[in-house]
Amino acid sequence: MTAEIARRSIRSVSAAVALTFLFYGCGPAPSRPVLETLPAQLSDREFWKIITDFSEPGGYFRSDNFLSNESGYQTVIPALLKTLKPGGGVYIGVGPEQNFTYIAALQPKIAFIIDIRRQNMIEHLFYKALMEISADRAEFLSRLFARTRVEMPPDSTPEALLHAYKLEHRIPTIFKASTRRVIDYLEKGKGFRLSEQDEAGIRRVGQAFFDWGPDLTYTFLGGYGDFRRMPTYSELMTETDGVSRNWNFLATEEHFRTIQRMQKSNLIVPVVGDFAGPKAIRSVAQYVQEHGGTVRAFYASNVEQYLFQDTANWKRFYDNAAFLPTDSTSTFIRYVLNGLGSHDRATLTSAIDYTLKTYRVGRLQDYYDLITLSR
Repeated sequence: MTAEIARRSIRSVSAAVALTFLFYGCGPAPSRPVLETLPAQLSDREFWKIITDFSEPGGYFRSDNFLSNESGYQTVIPALLKTLKPGGGVYIGVGPEQNFTYIAALQPKIAFIIDIRRQNMIEHLFYKALMEISADRAEFLSRLFARTRVEMPPDSTPEALLHAYKLEHRIPTIFKASTRRVIDYLEKGKGFRLSEQDEAGIRRVGQAFFDWGPDLTYTFLGGYGDFRRMPTYSELMTETDGVSRNWNFLATEEHFRTIQRMQKSNLIVPVVGDFAGPKAIRSVAQYVQEHGGTVRAFYASNVEQYLFQDTANWKRFYDNAAFLPTDSTSTFIRYVLNGLGSHDRATLTSAIDYTLKTYRVGRLQDYYDLITLSR
């Protein structure tokens, strides 16, 4: 009798182990604490330590990418909010300011922005400083574009705000003072250890906004895919979800304050990392797991399209993603740039768990397969 019980126990353990390998593949099943302990605030030292410890060496990408080129990326938000109720969990994203739109809508407890370009991390620090030292949207835009502040009512539409700054002349003295203020704030006020190259990167980002103002557009180098006219900063800030509202961080003072509060609490953390790299995503995964958190949304833009150009990189990415603590509602958000099947410049989603399961069983082999399982 005792021997039979022992054999049954061994079979049960074996079945559990088999299920663990089925569902977690290359990544171990996370042993997550019951209570979520994601921080309500990070100290400046903790924030910079995460950036330093989690980041990989900066890599190359063939665009400046000072802003998104993804028209219509808000269209998935109404559907997302039916599954992902605002508040709680972790957001992961890539790229510059479009992340603020998703963060404003989803209101995670903490957000990590992972991008292969160190320049992207620097731009997020640039944004962070400007947001933290600005009282409202009007002051933020004055500093961003280096124009004289335009006095506008607090309930001004983003269209009115950006049109007003489009009419203002750029002022070199404001640009120099604003850029110097950003660097001093980050280094002396926050204690971040920026290199000379990082400081130069901040000036380069500031110069782009100074030169072009609200008419700044995405700049792509090297010619790839179907690149028609790119939307301007103003156009991206004034888009809506196509249903009810504009979720952008400049849409209302409330939206701006939502992102500003997270910035002041050091809860939007930019990390330098390759999606297929050995460190960044797995470091974030370990952090989230240790704090009992769940990754609720992972905005990948069209990075997967580039990863599928290499026979190994796309697999490395999904192996990395397998370490992320997720649940049945956790969602990939991706942008399809140049038309596969019926999709042309569309933002699509898929469940993270289902995507990884499809990968593990061998039914995800190319980028077309990925788009087919998205909606």
